[in-house]
Amino acid sequence: MPRNSVAKPASRQTATTTKTAGKSSGAAATSRRTNGAAQKSDETMLNELFLDELKDIYWAEKHLTKALPKMRKAATSQELAAAFENHLAETEGQIKRIESVFELLGMAAKAKKCDAMEGLVKEAQSLMEELPKGSMVRDAGMIIAAQKVEHYEIAAYGSLVQLAKTMGKNNIANLLLATLNEEKNADQLLTQLAESGINVGAESEENE
Repeated sequence: MPRNSVAKPASRQTATTTKTAGKSSGAAATSRRTNGAAQKSDETMLNELFLDELKDIYWAEKHLTKALPKMRKAATSQELAAAFENHLAETEGQIKRIESVFELLGMAAKAKKCDAMEGLVKEAQSLMEELPKGSMVRDAGMIIAAQKVEHYEIAAYGSLVQLAKTMGKNNIANLLLATLNEEKNADQLLTQLAESGINVGAESEENE
């Protein structure tokens, strides 16, 4: 056999080895880029939006705990007063749930002033001051004010749940979903109280 005939397979093997090494190097580089992207996933603008909204609703819930006792005290209907009392306890639990979300994110809980909730609470306070004390019409007004708050919270938590799911934070989404369901139930209870007698009683009251 000619001497140079044995060198060709060795050459092909070297080329194959070089190609394999090149592919491995490329795969490693791709892996590093992927890992780098994963590490930066929590720094996206969507994540910043989520955190901003989370801080907003955290402030809103804490602010609401100051308003609910006043609404409970102002209520004429015992059923409405009990609803405000129950929702106060529920809101305190929701605040702890938000703090758990911050903990899962590896952050200290931080609030950002919620202008919307501040305005809704001011509106509720104005109604309580303007409408006659001890009247069913004031109860009807407070139900309207409370449902505006509930609808804001339903929108806020609904958005947070969807953002958490989009970012793959399903454990956080489940925590926020529990609060979203509580807000929906509170809204339905207020509607039932209005329909079961408070609005009818308010309708029969005459202007002083």
